[in-house]
Amino acid sequence: MTDTWTVASIPDQSGKAYIVTGANSGIGYEAALALAKKRANVVLACRSPERSQAAADRIRAAAPEARLELAPLDLASLRSVRAFADWFLRTHDRLDVLVNNAGVMAIPRQVTEDGFEMQLATNHLGHFALTGLLLGRLLASAPSRVVNVSSMVHTIGKFDWRDMQLERRYSKWGAYARSKLANLFFTYELSRRLEARGAHVIAVACHPGYAATNLQSVGPQLSGSPVAKAFMAFSNAVFAQSAAAGAWPTLRAATAPDVHGGDYYGPDGPMHMLGSPIKHASHRRSYDRDAALRLWDESARLTGVAYPELPAAGTNGVVGQVA
Repeated sequence: MTDTWTVASIPDQSGKAYIVTGANSGIGYEAALALAKKRANVVLACRSPERSQAAADRIRAAAPEARLELAPLDLASLRSVRAFADWFLRTHDRLDVLVNNAGVMAIPRQVTEDGFEMQLATNHLGHFALTGLLLGRLLASAPSRVVNVSSMVHTIGKFDWRDMQLERRYSKWGAYARSKLANLFFTYELSRRLEARGAHVIAVACHPGYAATNLQSVGPQLSGSPVAKAFMAFSNAVFAQSAAAGAWPTLRAATAPDVHGGDYYGPDGPMHMLGSPIKHASHRRSYDRDAALRLWDESARLTGVAYPELPAAGTNGVVGQVA
């Protein structure tokens, strides 16, 4: 494979089963579209049935032979996550790739029905629970993959373990950065545990760089800030790459034959904001194994999903490199 990767590099995906969370717009939609064009079977797992159907109609218009299924999934609700997993396990005998893509960004503080801070719940805890509930199917379908979509903003993420739900101090960007750091803690610890089991399942992370999606507009809308909304629109128009290009790191992580557990993919341009996807290092803080173990244990406690198929902490798998 050459260093310059495009969607043309994706091998034929006939017979492979994918779940893409948040597939109705942005990175998730573009990833689902590209996979459908390569003949994958794709489940669009989305919170809104109406937006999910509209996305499926657009994909089928571009790829008439697309093999799509639609299923409701609200990652901010453990009840919804369990219902989706139950449905999938009843109706599907294989899962080749789980793309944990859905997320919210920089919104005012909200609390989910389970009592969790919304950004951590949607961006991390829901995906942690979903992956654990589907892990048996991934193991049975091996070789298979879990792809977690993080962000460059993880570099400023920090955890206050005494205030997991950010009840004492909340910053919308701080909460978002924390959730994206959580994606990497989760990826690297999951990779270590899969390696220790000897499983032919890999956990990989990626980020889109700066891509123009609807994600940037939600926070300003919820905050009622027309200035912030206008600034985001201007930045997307002038500085960002397209959502389709932003999906390339996800697609490379999900499909390329040279991907290994614990890899991290993002654009190759300046500051990893734009360009063709390459493997590179995440921030040194993301390789903190003690923090990753602590988050894993806390996530299992909060979600009630314990990953019994995998060995406990204390294994000696090696993941990634320190930036």
